[in-house]
Amino acid sequence: MLKHEHWSNRVAFLMASIGAAVGLGNIWKFPYTLGSSGGSGFLIVYLAAVALIAAPIMVAEMVIGRHGKLSAPNSMRLLAQRCGASGKWAWVGWMGLTGSFIVLSFYSVIAGWAMAYIFKTATGTFSELTPGGSAAVFDELLNSPLEMTFWHFVFMAITIFIVGRGINAGIEKAVNWMMPALFMMLLALVVYAAIQGDFAATLEYMFTPDFSKITPAVALAAVGQAFFSLSVGFGMILTYAAYLPDNVSLPRSTFIIAVGDTLVALLAGLAMFPIIFANGLDPASGPGLIFVTLSTAFGQMTGGTFVGTVFFLLIFVAALTSSIAILETMTARAEESAGMPRRVAAPLIGAAVFVLGLATVLSFNAWQDVRPLGFLKSFETKSIFDVLDYVVSNVLLPLGGMLFSIFAGWILSRESTVEELGMGDGPAYRLWRFLARFVAPVAVGLVFIFNLR
Repeated sequence: MLKHEHWSNRVAFLMASIGAAVGLGNIWKFPYTLGSSGGSGFLIVYLAAVALIAAPIMVAEMVIGRHGKLSAPNSMRLLAQRCGASGKWAWVGWMGLTGSFIVLSFYSVIAGWAMAYIFKTATGTFSELTPGGSAAVFDELLNSPLEMTFWHFVFMAITIFIVGRGINAGIEKAVNWMMPALFMMLLALVVYAAIQGDFAATLEYMFTPDFSKITPAVALAAVGQAFFSLSVGFGMILTYAAYLPDNVSLPRSTFIIAVGDTLVALLAGLAMFPIIFANGLDPASGPGLIFVTLSTAFGQMTGGTFVGTVFFLLIFVAALTSSIAILETMTARAEESAGMPRRVAAPLIGAAVFVLGLATVLSFNAWQDVRPLGFLKSFETKSIFDVLDYVVSNVLLPLGGMLFSIFAGWILSRESTVEELGMGDGPAYRLWRFLARFVAPVAVGLVFIFNLR
């Protein structure tokens, strides 16, 4: 099998891994989910879920990746056979690759919306528009398959170009400037929101403990968001860890990645909610929070055109850092096992992803009445996009994360995980092993079962 490149240094790995975790889940989904779930109650459970569920699974993926030093399917097969287990564990890796393929197909379409909005906002489209006017602009985009396809193509082309250049010349160089730029833009937006918006109301909304808001539905939403936000379950972090030298601490790296990812999510809330509250808008407006609600606010505020442009540029950068990692998981497998050069593998896989993404594009317009699984009661109202999102978010992602955790906790030997984690067989290791073997699988399993109801 092909010997992969390695990260040139630990900082490059951390930048790439934080970039893989940070994406639309942090800047688009986290704020609207928090808003729809009542604010501080959701946040309390979310932070606990990151620490007790998502982070231990991330450690598990890193252990598998660096120990195997191959793509997800090949690492799982190799390590399972070394431990006397069935090579069929490779199917967990294949499940991650399948999820990666599907999620990138619609992820690219949504990222394309952000790209379109960079130019719409910069040209003053939202100046003095009412919420109804902003909604009309968004509907116009969704009803234009040609415009959506164009931006979907551009986004995938950029992703393919970066991944095709390799780990050092492509991914490292890209994330080394994108991640600092992302944090700088986000901090600037928070400062702007603090000056122009209602920052006091935001701090109360997000950080004043309100345990009455913690319902079973809120708790499940928070666990699901923590899981989705850290991007565990796809094998992305596993793949990146395969390129990691042995002298880098996995627990310390996980801590930095989890803190960085969570910080981005919190800063996104601090950047958005002050503007929402200052303009009397609804924080629980759901997925349209960014593209309709915030666009309206930017159109009404001093300097809103410039700030709004920066905001959608931020979303684009965050989406791109994640899409690079998603495509890399599939490219690594093709490069490694099929002997295909990545300059060939990345465009071929990317082209297939682009084609599947056209189904998502059309599900918002020409195929909006198509219900591919309409014969099933729970799917009778779901569009093609809804079905793809459901399969990934509610089946492949949680199932993959649960099985990665079980594999690292139960199949890999205690000696190999102790050695890989490099922190001895002390209380910290025993805590991780307990969380990986019992807490994380059970919690994810409960969310998985509930979401399938």
